[in-house]
Amino acid sequence: MAACLLEQGEDAFRRLFKYYKRRKPPPDFSGVVDFSRAEKNLKVLKAPLNVSSISDQDACKAGLQPVHKWKAYGLDGYPGFMFISDPFLPGWQRYWAKQCLKTYPQKPNVCNLDLHMSPEETADLWEQSREQLRLKAPGKREAKSLLEKLRWVTLGYHYNWETKKYSPDHYTTFPIDLAYLSEQVAAACGFQQFKAEAGILNYYHFDSSLGIHVDESEMDYSKPLLSFSFGQSAVFLLGGQKRQDPPLPMFMHSGDIMIMSGRSRLLYHAVPRIVPNLEGRAIPSCLEPMTTSDSCSAGASFRQSDQGDWEICAKYLQNSRVNMTVRQVVGVGQSFPVEPGGGKIADSQPYSYHQDPSKEENEHKRQKIVNEEVAEPP
Repeated sequence: MAACLLEQGEDAFRRLFKYYKRRKPPPDFSGVVDFSRAEKNLKVLKAPLNVSSISDQDACKAGLQPVHKWKAYGLDGYPGFMFISDPFLPGWQRYWAKQCLKTYPQKPNVCNLDLHMSPEETADLWEQSREQLRLKAPGKREAKSLLEKLRWVTLGYHYNWETKKYSPDHYTTFPIDLAYLSEQVAAACGFQQFKAEAGILNYYHFDSSLGIHVDESEMDYSKPLLSFSFGQSAVFLLGGQKRQDPPLPMFMHSGDIMIMSGRSRLLYHAVPRIVPNLEGRAIPSCLEPMTTSDSCSAGASFRQSDQGDWEICAKYLQNSRVNMTVRQVVGVGQSFPVEPGGGKIADSQPYSYHQDPSKEENEHKRQKIVNEEVAEPP
């Protein structure tokens, strides 16, 4: 069904985006690539990893299984794209989900609510929302807590939604734990010198979508874009170098990691739909707690979420998905260009999850990744 839509004249990406987003009648998901059943899809390839790049102990410290146990895939026709199907140790998805909900939204990090609320009002969204979330009855229409109104948080170099740029004057310290996780994953994928400098956390609900776009604001395209998902599943559309190129639909489940690098670094992509996890459970089974025997280091047990906190996280994730994207902004030997007139870039502007923001195609930037020799993962 989805394939025949491409023959009706409308922009292929736009048409498939609308197809997977629609509610009535619901779309047919049979054509969506599911990496958890990768052996059934001829377009899915096994992807090699640099197994010796990180020790089992370093992987454990980031909450990851030893690299030789990871299930990594590529896609025929998409060089530089890599998909790692849930490499996390038991219990660690809870840790990262809790960081996204409790820790990372705290000041001095920036979020969408800062645009119409004071810093004092947005200082601790978790504490202001936890009781309301705890008492929320399933299926009932109730007022949203501040945490449920959260749409994005920026870390490190704070992305400016209005200018589509980063600035050295708009920076806060990047979280050490997330930097470590990202740099271990990048190293295993062949990027030994990756430096986590900026993060955008997206918060999706079942009625959310993310419009067609390309991530081209970073200054060094030879570095990968890393994406981590937790909670409910999503349909992700991976397109081409032109906005109208037909996309490939795929599922992203809780714990999955996506890497866009090399010739796939500047491909258009979108998230038209959030779907309940395919297990049919309130939250995926991979979010089950870690037991003592699962802990691979003496200090790992402190990562387990306090049960009271996890009750709030689980309530939130029953209807939601959180996504962390991490990128390196500046390459070796590069520096930020001087902004006309100097001074800081204007404060961040909101981004609509219910619109598909049109964007002038920057052909010079897009061709740069095609024409240059870019290091690909081994």
